[in-house]
Amino acid sequence: MNEKSHLEHIAKLFAELQLDAVMIGSAAAALHGVPFTTLDVDFMLRQTDENYRKLAALAQRMNCRLIEMKLFDNKYMYRLMHRAEPFVMDFLFAPAGIESFEVLKENGKDFSFGEYRLRVAALEDVLTSKRAAGRPKDMAFIPILEKTLNEKRKP
Repeated sequence: MNEKSHLEHIAKLFAELQLDAVMIGSAAAALHGVPFTTLDVDFMLRQTDENYRKLAALAQRMNCRLIEMKLFDNKYMYRLMHRAEPFVMDFLFAPAGIESFEVLKENGKDFSFGEYRLRVAALEDVLTSKRAAGRPKDMAFIPILEKTLNEKRKP
């Protein structure tokens, strides 16, 4: 399955499960035109019992293992790892530098995949999050993000 068909399938399942999530990270940046590839797709969602159930249902429907991962700051994320293909999705509740889910969602933009849509974080929010995370791989990505953002702002 290629990236576009993966995203269409994800958008379809999100719609069916009524999973309210916003794509973040490098995959979101790539959809905004940043010349970058990534091996995973990251999403932010609200931390609720209902969303835990939806993630479990999503994992089952996508033939993925659902893995709870404790992060360095005593926060958790959930990883869906496909059982047969090299495909990974990460779900975070409080990504670095993001004020709130509501603000991220409001700033974002819908992208269409077939007849379904995914909400994608604004490029400015991706940049803010990468800066706040401060990991070496994020810091290496910042100049590319800034250049793309500056190009998009030109009249």
